[in-house]
Amino acid sequence: MQEAALRWMFDGIWDKSEHYAKKPKRSEKPILRAENITVKFGEIVAVDNVTVEVKQGELLAIIGPNGAGKTSLLNVISGFYKPVTGRVLFKGRDISKLPSHKRVELGLSRTFQHSQLFLGMTVLDNIIVGLFPWRKTSTLKAAFWLGAAKKWEEWAREGVEYVIDLLELHEYRYRIVGSLSPGLQKRVDLARALVQNPEVVLMDEPMAGLTREEKEDLARAIIEVHETRGTTFVMVEHDLEVVTDIADRIVVMDSGRVIAEGVPEEVVHNPRVIHAYVGG
Repeated sequence: MQEAALRWMFDGIWDKSEHYAKKPKRSEKPILRAENITVKFGEIVAVDNVTVEVKQGELLAIIGPNGAGKTSLLNVISGFYKPVTGRVLFKGRDISKLPSHKRVELGLSRTFQHSQLFLGMTVLDNIIVGLFPWRKTSTLKAAFWLGAAKKWEEWAREGVEYVIDLLELHEYRYRIVGSLSPGLQKRVDLARALVQNPEVVLMDEPMAGLTREEKEDLARAIIEVHETRGTTFVMVEHDLEVVTDIADRIVVMDSGRVIAEGVPEEVVHNPRVIHAYVGG
């Protein structure tokens, strides 16, 4: 029984670097679909009957001015908000009723606009926290580092070292996260999402509060993961310049509705998008 439980825990999540090296094929078939989503806060409609599809292997940006409903939509997809109407499909499965940690186990991870890191802990420990949904051992075994707890720790640290290498965080491995620059903290947040070996990574305004140089460094890291791993990204962002440089496709929201979508070249010249960003 214990052996079977251990196989479930370790197999299929990641298998050293060989598993990470398997790059999924890009596909026109949607891997993720938020369908007819409506979110209300009292009488305020934050998201108004929005449908967004994400293709496997693409980097999709959802942009718009402040208050457009971007983060509210992301919170529905990741399981933090329950919509008034609509549903979320992941690989064809309706996950609307699943809590956020169950969506993580299925392959849907996210980062946050405002740091949700443990500022008093090291980079390594912050990343390893991302694997806690797969920690199925008892408190006693964990305390004495016995059996499954020991195997989990060894397995988890190997995964952490992989993403540290992937995002070039070697020299910061044992640094306290609170001592790092905002740009490096955003990279640690991405590493914590990636250690779960997700199929889709949701990013909530990753460029917020960063300098131009930090934005460029983080954009390069995202592109590197996207191109080498084939990871699907959904990036909610306010910075139009950043997303036009790195996104495959852009969805534009304003006042809770989708007002445009397409490749960056089309979107930036759309009159409705220009009006939403700079006015008439």
